Amino acid sequence: MSHTAGKALAFVEVGKMKTIKAIQQLLSSEDHFARHSGIELLDVGPGWSKAAMKIEPFHYNAAGTVHGGAIFTVADFAFAAASNSHGTLAMAINASISFVKAATTGTLFADAREQSLNPKLATYSVTVTDEDNSVVALFQGMVYRKKDSLVPPHPHDQTPPGG
Repeated sequence: MSHTAGKALAFVEVGKMKTIKAIQQLLSSEDHFARHSGIELLDVGPGWSKAAMKIEPFHYNAAGTVHGGAIFTVADFAFAAASNSHGTLAMAINASISFVKAATTGTLFADAREQSLNPKLATYSVTVTDEDNSVVALFQGMVYRKKDSLVPPHPHDQTPPGG
């Protein structure tokens, strides 16, 4: 690899990291419903994310277990972070969830993974687990990838050095 190509590759990697950090900051601060629900974005990378939700009294349903809507919300937030992690605005067009175990205490974790990616559509699976790493729910989602950038690029990040 030439010196110029190496610099360009390093530039692209730095640009991706800046984009991911900007997305992480944007979702953590601007997703008001997730914040209201007590959801925290733990980590995000290209095509994946991990989120957590500490179970609070307002998360319970009348049966004394965590409400399905609360479980869906933590899964959906992880799905949103993973699907937007490439910097392209991605909007959910389909989502489904299967609840496989009741959750009652502790913290829930949502681990989102990209299954397929093309210019217009992408699919993701999210596994929601409890503190014992037992599966609570399985979520699948599909997004439409718009042409818009989720995070506007900085003008100085447009052209790699020597390019």
